[in-house]
Amino acid sequence: MTELILDVDWLVTCAQTMAGLQDFGEASWREGLERYVTALREEAALSALGVQIAAGEILMYLANRLAVTDWHRRHPEMAERDVRPPIVIVGMGRTGTTILHDLLAQDPAHRAPLTWEVDQPCPPPESATYDTDPRIAEAQARIDRNVELVPALQSTHPLGARLAQECIRLMGSDFRSIAFGTQYRIPSYCQWLLYQADMAPTYRWHRRFLQLLQWRHSAERWVLKSPGHLWALPTLLAEYPNALLVQTHRDPLYVTASLGSLMGTLRGLTSDQASMAEAATEFAEYIIEGLNRAVTARQDGTVAASRVVDVQFGAFMADPFQTLRGIYERLGIALTPTAEQRMRRFLAEHTRDKHGRHEYRFADTGLDAGALRERARRYQEYFDVPSEPLP
Repeated sequence: MTELILDVDWLVTCAQTMAGLQDFGEASWREGLERYVTALREEAALSALGVQIAAGEILMYLANRLAVTDWHRRHPEMAERDVRPPIVIVGMGRTGTTILHDLLAQDPAHRAPLTWEVDQPCPPPESATYDTDPRIAEAQARIDRNVELVPALQSTHPLGARLAQECIRLMGSDFRSIAFGTQYRIPSYCQWLLYQADMAPTYRWHRRFLQLLQWRHSAERWVLKSPGHLWALPTLLAEYPNALLVQTHRDPLYVTASLGSLMGTLRGLTSDQASMAEAATEFAEYIIEGLNRAVTARQDGTVAASRVVDVQFGAFMADPFQTLRGIYERLGIALTPTAEQRMRRFLAEHTRDKHGRHEYRFADTGLDAGALRERARRYQEYFDVPSEPLP
């Protein structure tokens, strides 16, 4: 295979050649890709393996964008079927969003984007072969290879081709995604993404991606999730004004330490200079900013009380099904016996420490706990989020 390089023009041409397609659709993706590639070259301290992984992922995102755009061009009827008001989990990472997403995805009335179909969306998945599609095995093989390289990945975050995937992966093909910042040390890109970038084109792309996925395999509603939505709540709701939000809450100091540990592990796959302290120090600012934007969105009416359910991490972990019943009741949706049975089976098969316990200490972040607690005060007081004993 040709050695991959981090050059925008080369990557674009390579993707077009591989796909046999030229049209990327709306031009919004180009600025993000250029900023992303520049940050990868100048800031990420990538190893030789890291360059190959990063460039390979970019080719995947570009190829997916070409293919999704082409399917929409040839089948404009896809866009005629709207994305029905989705349930969107908008909590910060490490607050129970992943297990909540996977549990809600067990309801037969719900449709969650799964890892395998997000990685390779074209041709659009079909109901008849949804559980046997060969792309499932291909996606699982890629995951297994990464886990072989960094075994700690499985204990820090659930991975699996059939597990529900985050919106930030769909948004990657518009190259405006916080997923890149968790994988690589690219602070200049993250600063642009969170403080300057126009996210409206990305949410338009997000809708087109979902329209393709649901075209031949639909359900009553989508169940989506991403911490990235917290930084862009007005734009999310401008695109999906009838969305039903579920916001999960946890002590921000715990979130910062846990995310720092996760990112240190992820970045260690592609760089020999990755550390938990560096990742936590960088993301502490972003986390507080995102949480404060969530408070502002409630206070200014962007997020109406009738459109959101708040979930405290401690209560959810103590009794998941009491929390789930509360969510269903608030949203006016029936939790059927079949859905609950499937959820209980999933929970039994995916225990919290199935692949080992995620161990980390706040002290390893290098942050001042008192100063960070003060910065988190507005969020914790507004949402009544308790402080926890730090690990």
